[in-house]
Amino acid sequence: MRAGDESREEPVAEGGAGMRLARFMASAGIGSRRRCEEYIAEGRVTVNGQPEQRLSRVVDPSRDEVRFEGRLLRSSEHDYIMLNKPVGYVCTARDDHAPRTVFELLPETLGRLFYVGRLDRDSEGLLLFTNDGELSHCLTHPSRQVEKTYVVDAEGAVTAATERRFLAGVEDEGEMLRARRVRVLRSRPGQVLLEVVLCEGRKREVRRMCAACGLHVVRLARVSFGGVELGRLPTGGWRRLTPAEVASLREAAR
Repeated sequence: MRAGDESREEPVAEGGAGMRLARFMASAGIGSRRRCEEYIAEGRVTVNGQPEQRLSRVVDPSRDEVRFEGRLLRSSEHDYIMLNKPVGYVCTARDDHAPRTVFELLPETLGRLFYVGRLDRDSEGLLLFTNDGELSHCLTHPSRQVEKTYVVDAEGAVTAATERRFLAGVEDEGEMLRARRVRVLRSRPGQVLLEVVLCEGRKREVRRMCAACGLHVVRLARVSFGGVELGRLPTGGWRRLTPAEVASLREAAR
């Protein structure tokens, strides 16, 4: 097969996760794009175990296995991932006491990523991952006041006084826990559905605030982080953030 054979070329993916093979190789530190194109033409590259000489070949770094002279390549470009975390998974790379960690839900081909703002084992919803250390630090630093929105299904009743207490803050274990906004989405006898917006994200903050206000949390889900919405992503599913979503995070972290 000859490099540049137009009859065998694959189109460049528009707006997806794909990138030209030479660009991916360059991002993995192999060399300039032009040099990587030469390597491809020389037959020194495989994609998913098959030799690849098409310069137009598009690969998805999260799914395709690319090797240069037998060596597995990983991109050094920044990656931004959204996961809909299920209940029962813990936010840790390794825990001998935890049968399931959030990293088990992501493919190994994504490379080394870090979660941004943990969710406890019993909570679910939007969890961000990235290898962009600077942005991760800014998003989680209390001084940046990045908004995170949670939906809380709880047993108990919420009055106007309860809402004022959420906003004024409650003291627990020497910490002041305070919501930026709170809204009752649905109320039934003995049960309430709340939307709570936080800006600091202390450990188990929503659960501790609810407990201090006489509410027992039945279900807790994060649905928004820095303007990025969970949307209809299936439980346990993941996807890359769009450029607009990454821009929203950067704006929120400023």
